[in-house]
Amino acid sequence: MDSEVLDIVRQLIRAGQVDEAISRARHYLSTSTVGHDEAYYLLGNAYRKQGNWQQALNHYTLAIDINPQSPAAQARRMVMDILNFYHKDMYNQ
Repeated sequence: MDSEVLDIVRQLIRAGQVDEAISRARHYLSTSTVGHDEAYYLLGNAYRKQGNWQQALNHYTLAIDINPQSPAAQARRMVMDILNFYHKDMYNQ
């Protein structure tokens, strides 16, 4: 049952239904006692897809705190690389 909910969240993110994915993942976190690291990772993915970098990083960090081997560790590094590379001043020259 738990993995089915997370699979639905994953599918919603892929389909671009990010708000629905966020809602379902948050509900999952409030009602489930397992799989929180994966749910936080998926929330991070959803927020990243929205361009909400801060929330993406926050949720990846929560996933890593629960499970240091989570794919959120790599996702967090990728977001940090993107943010470190991005310079707004380059567009104002």
